Amino acid sequence: MKLIVANIQWIMLLSGALTCTMVYAALAPRQAFLARFGEPLEGPAAELVVRNWGALITLVGAMLVYGAFVPPTRPLVLLIAGGSKLVFIGLVLSHGRRYWRGQARVAVISDLVMVALFAGYLAGGW
Repeated sequence: MKLIVANIQWIMLLSGALTCTMVYAALAPRQAFLARFGEPLEGPAAELVVRNWGALITLVGAMLVYGAFVPPTRPLVLLIAGGSKLVFIGLVLSHGRRYWRGQARVAVISDLVMVALFAGYLAGGW
């Protein structure tokens, strides 16, 4: 835990930068969805939702970067980012192996690592 607490700024910067890569979904929703889930995106409403999803995830990444530089905000930022990542993980895993390939699997694994690090910091008494 001490190692996580001592390095939380770098953990948050890296996690935030990785999370911000989802701006791709806001800019190119069809390509991002196909790459992430291996299925085509169908319909203008679905495209709108995926663009919003990408923008919201990017904002979570930006919050992580902000929290890296503003220590008093870290607990709240880590709780929000961790909660968001847990929801995504749960939703992907709730579909069994359907999305357990390609980038979705990579995202779930990397998000699990991030959540574990965030929880370690929060449990370490920040």
